[in-house]
Amino acid sequence: MRMTVLNVAYPFAAVGPDSIGGAEQILSLLDQQLVRAGHRSIVVACEGSITAGTLIASPVVDGVLTDDLRHRIQRQHRRNIDWAIEKYSPDVIHMHGIDFYDYLPPDGPPVLVTLHLPPAWYPRGIFQITRPRTYLHCVSASQRRACPANPLLLPDIPNGVPIDELTYRCTKHRYAITLGRICPEKNFHVALDAGKHAGIPVLLGGQVFPYPAHLDYFNQQILPRLDDHRRFIGPIGFARKRRLLSGARCFLHPTLAPETSSLVAMESLACGTPVIAFRSGALPEIIEHGVTGFLVNNEREMADAINAAGDLEPEACRQAARQRFSLDAMIQKYFQAYDRLITIPPAAPLEWGHHAALL
Repeated sequence: MRMTVLNVAYPFAAVGPDSIGGAEQILSLLDQQLVRAGHRSIVVACEGSITAGTLIASPVVDGVLTDDLRHRIQRQHRRNIDWAIEKYSPDVIHMHGIDFYDYLPPDGPPVLVTLHLPPAWYPRGIFQITRPRTYLHCVSASQRRACPANPLLLPDIPNGVPIDELTYRCTKHRYAITLGRICPEKNFHVALDAGKHAGIPVLLGGQVFPYPAHLDYFNQQILPRLDDHRRFIGPIGFARKRRLLSGARCFLHPTLAPETSSLVAMESLACGTPVIAFRSGALPEIIEHGVTGFLVNNEREMADAINAAGDLEPEACRQAARQRFSLDAMIQKYFQAYDRLITIPPAAPLEWGHHAALL
């Protein structure tokens, strides 16, 4: 059955193959795979997004994001969603933004909300949504454990990455790399310090979004630590990310956030590069300590692990990624969820036992 799926992005981060954020990357992968499978993909996202399907663009943020500007863009995002529903009659709406409830249409097609971020970062009201045929799901077991038991929660759909596209064998070099959104909870300054203690250069790639706290963190914690051996390389596209991950001794993940998943950790393993991470959220579910990386508790342990990472086998990392982080498996589960949500009658009761069988 040919489906029309409306994917709705977070309004303040561009979607595309080179996206920085995990939610934007997952949306981009879904958009690509929907088109490849012969379905119609409609995407509501900010200007500058790159999609395989039809893009309906909301205004891009210019300058520091104030509350007034945030609300104005969210209202336009909602108007774009309403217009997309009227024009394309989607079979299902898939929402990805942390602020999805600010532009959730009051009625219409079934809605699937992927909780890409820690549950505590959302208002508790999302677990009491009364809109018919509106469901949530998590992306990892640790994330689900942090959620209240709720009939709106469908079974988890773990994230996946394009393993074959990430296969790039090259000589390992003497540097560590860390990537992501530059903000306080990602704790990147600890990666820079750990690299200095280990005597290993560190590359930091990522984007500084126009939030005051993010800008302050970059200026106060990152800039003073940069030198010839600790370099900020800014946002990087997929091809360069694959090359740099493949050539690194290890990937550093010092996040303090209760990570619900980690696409970049999965990508690193697919590139044959071990991951050194704090024990945050779902990261212990991704890393096999002493085989595909190391789980550490502080900066000093991270520095020791950087030096030990050279003894780990790249092929063990690649094998783990192939077995556990398949993009095809993720896409299949999303398509199955879409199929089943489309068939649920508007007046169907919300019963956990019924929906647990969806996937």
